[in-house]
Amino acid sequence: MNSIVNTPLDALVQWYETLSPASLENIGAYYVDDAYFRDPFNEVKALAGIQKIMGDMFERLENPHFVIEDRLTQGQAGFITWRFIFSLRCKPMQIHGSTHLRFAADGRVTFHRDYWDAAGELYEKLPALGWLMRRLKKMFAS
Repeated sequence: MNSIVNTPLDALVQWYETLSPASLENIGAYYVDDAYFRDPFNEVKALAGIQKIMGDMFERLENPHFVIEDRLTQGQAGFITWRFIFSLRCKPMQIHGSTHLRFAADGRVTFHRDYWDAAGELYEKLPALGWLMRRLKKMFAS
């Protein structure tokens, strides 16, 4: 983890790498009140909605945490690649993804869009659903 904070993206990365139920209470320091958030399962435009999604993550998953791998900034935009590591029913799992961000003049996030393959990164790894997803993938590849 990089402890030097030079840009809004650096501050956000540091927050995500240490995210916990307690630090989630400080989300307003990193996101504006009407921030837009979208991932493969959710789409909200409100700080409270983003906080709920992240809170649910801590309730449903075991030891969820992010490892930020790459980061790029250009003006008020940022892009990160990450690994989301967690356990589900004691089974270790990992999702690889990326996030496109836009920042307000005060350095807080106004736009957050996650990109990751829900089928390949999650569904295929679940017992019953995984078998079906792998079978469909194989069928369509033929």
